[in-house]
Amino acid sequence: MNEIETLRHSTAHILATAILRLWPEAQFAAGPPVENGFYYDVELSHRITPEDFAAIEAEMKKEIKANHRFERVEISRDDAIAMAQRGELAALGNRAEASKFKLDIVQHIPDGEVITLYRNGEFTDLCAGPHVSHTGRIGAFKLTHVASAYYKGDEKNPQLQRIYGTAFKNKTEMAAYFDMLEEARKRDHRKLGREMELFCFDDDVGPGLPLWMPNGTVLIEELEKLAKESEFAAGYSRVRTPHLARKSMYLCSGHLPYYAESMFPPMELKMDEETMREIIDIEDELRQTDERIQRMEFQHSQAERQFGDKSDEMLQEEKDLEDWKAGREKTLKRIEDKRSQYSYYLKAMNCPHHHKIFGAVPRSYRELPLRLAEYGTCYRFEQSGELLGLMRVRSMQMNDAHIYCTPEQFEQEFMAVNDMYLKYFKIFGLEKYLMRFSTHDPARLGEKFVNEPEMWLKTEDMVRNVLIKSGINYVEVPNEAAFYGPKIDVQVWSAIGREFTIATNQVDFAVPKRFGLAYRDRDNTDKTPLCIHRAPLGTHERFVGFLIEHYAGNFPLWLAPEQVRIMTIGDEEPLVEFAKKIWAQLRDNEIRAELDLGNDKINGKIQKAEQSKVHTMLVIGNRDLESGAVSVRVHGQGNLGAKPYQEVVDGIIASVAERRA
Repeated sequence: MNEIETLRHSTAHILATAILRLWPEAQFAAGPPVENGFYYDVELSHRITPEDFAAIEAEMKKEIKANHRFERVEISRDDAIAMAQRGELAALGNRAEASKFKLDIVQHIPDGEVITLYRNGEFTDLCAGPHVSHTGRIGAFKLTHVASAYYKGDEKNPQLQRIYGTAFKNKTEMAAYFDMLEEARKRDHRKLGREMELFCFDDDVGPGLPLWMPNGTVLIEELEKLAKESEFAAGYSRVRTPHLARKSMYLCSGHLPYYAESMFPPMELKMDEETMREIIDIEDELRQTDERIQRMEFQHSQAERQFGDKSDEMLQEEKDLEDWKAGREKTLKRIEDKRSQYSYYLKAMNCPHHHKIFGAVPRSYRELPLRLAEYGTCYRFEQSGELLGLMRVRSMQMNDAHIYCTPEQFEQEFMAVNDMYLKYFKIFGLEKYLMRFSTHDPARLGEKFVNEPEMWLKTEDMVRNVLIKSGINYVEVPNEAAFYGPKIDVQVWSAIGREFTIATNQVDFAVPKRFGLAYRDRDNTDKTPLCIHRAPLGTHERFVGFLIEHYAGNFPLWLAPEQVRIMTIGDEEPLVEFAKKIWAQLRDNEIRAELDLGNDKINGKIQKAEQSKVHTMLVIGNRDLESGAVSVRVHGQGNLGAKPYQEVVDGIIASVAERRA
């Protein structure tokens, strides 16, 4: 844990201390630090509400004022279990009822792992730590809200109350945090998206399936235009793939069964009669094989008991048995292959489709690197409780690409991907960013990660060296890589300091081999390419959601849904004709310009445009008409004065073309 996480972890213990002073019967489960705060899960007959926070916080302040020392104590498993049975863990002393959740946690701690307690005053808790030295080190804290959570996240377990809070070194830092939260509420992409008519959701369409309205579609098309221009300049080739595929492809990629929970259920098509008969015949063959294996196993066991030592004949029988079992696995695969031809899944990721495109024709080293790009639509079955506006959806359009390269080309290609990120950061005014470099855990090879230890070390070193050479700010995070290779999650901070994960880069040394992808190298041998998965602009949904909050809906001119609105002071024909002339010139240059030619008062027209977050307003009165000028207003900046209309038009066209901030 870092310093602020340690402080918040200690505050969670102080929260538990306070709750026990008010409700001594409370049973506690887990109380970790989390992003921006902490929580503690508690089972209690009294339903805690925000109205209880003042009383709880008062008790917490007493514990902080007492400045008790956080004392670490190592303890044996037997003693920890005995304390839990006496109700002494997560408690102010022994109680009639056992500390049931702590007892369960103790019993599941792996053998050989050190078990520790932490004490502050009367409160003792089972905890690995670390903590601050004394309770008085907590500078400022606040309880924020209450939610429900199942113990260990399993709906079969008891439902607990989850009390959330946050803590900081001092009141100034905490005040700044809550000011940021208030500003974030104003910038909430769900609120602004509705007000600006960018996107919507509909119950008949389904949760997590956004509908993009005309204004929102402008944002999407501008992002796609930016991506396509950047990728064309970088030598990418564009491809298109369907929205679904047979089960067999995802079995080949390994996404099934390991990713099945995140995919929509399969569509099962009706089999033709010929295939059904073939499966029945194969199943009959399987039953006969099973009967043969059972007989062979029985005869073999009888022979072992009778003769003891294995004869040459018995060793041959063992080999024959293994051959029959191997044949059985092949028969099962034949059945699965037949069935999977009639089972289709909505596309949850683009990579298997792109692998198929790479493998569709023979490849030579001369063609590498091959960069295949697509704004592909994917579908993922996010749990309903995890859906959040555009940030967590079930349908997403991804700025995806896969780069197939040789090991010698990897560094240059990965460096180029990082350069593309930096280009985008500059365009969108993102000054603070961080690359989270996730590596594998050697202890979990073959379980969570592909069992190729040498390739893991090699590709992780390659990524690490590129990050160091690039001078990019990064942190290394163990045990969070993708199952097929190391990955980088791109964290950015918005204009108000709120952190977002917007994109992922991954190195894949395993799945191309599963697909049999190969290129003919200089030495006339076939070799498997490395594959770089990259999506610098993430998905439309998440990235647009981020941009809405980053800009507070006040998009730069090139990105604004309505870039220019031309307004006349009055509706006289000369004014209207002059406005239409400027409008036509802007539209001819693909500027999203609109006209407001009514006879409403100009202040009302301006107010209406400001409320709609129109970027640039051109006001034309009789004096402007006489001088061939327009009065320019920019949203959020006010009146910039009168300027020659052609100068203004040229400036608008140039600003959009250059994507100025």
